[in-house]
Amino acid sequence: MTNGWGRKAGWSLAALGLTALTACGAPGEGGFGVGDMLLTAGTTQAPPQAAEIRDVYCPTVDVVDGGAALQVRGGGEGASIRSQVSLSDVARECIGQTDGSTVVKVGVEARALLGVGGSAGRYDVPVQIVVRDGSTVFANRSRRAAAAIPAGQTQTTVSVIEDGIVVPAASANSFKIEVGLGGRAPAGRRG
Repeated sequence: MTNGWGRKAGWSLAALGLTALTACGAPGEGGFGVGDMLLTAGTTQAPPQAAEIRDVYCPTVDVVDGGAALQVRGGGEGASIRSQVSLSDVARECIGQTDGSTVVKVGVEARALLGVGGSAGRYDVPVQIVVRDGSTVFANRSRRAAAAIPAGQTQTTVSVIEDGIVVPAASANSFKIEVGLGGRAPAGRRG
């Protein structure tokens, strides 16, 4: 017959044993003991993560000339606008790396609107994102997003996020971020 004290003692001994196992390995040596193996389910340590630096240069996002909106007009001269896609919001994030480079993430939100004679359906939203320093282009990315306007609605929004853009240390304090609709990004050489 087991009393309540016996069960508590069993759990306490199990917890004490696990605590002892996790303490294996010499302190301060960064050892990998049996307790570490139990906690990580294996014998391999995870690689150390690179430190991030959040307080770095991060320029505002510029919209290229003519890249703020796209319009589709009905047939014929002077026809009304059937649909329009326009930029509604842009954002960026810059994270410094220990080697002095900066990793950039750019987000673009666009709004698709129906005009006179426009109909519900899918609308193509071409987005261009360029990260450059002078004529050296670090990223020139074109993305196409589909904006679906359901029947009975007149508008919708769509988002595009590009990340993993690396700006080398030599340009980490002088680069530009440019976005536009329709692939109107300026040309430049890839660095």
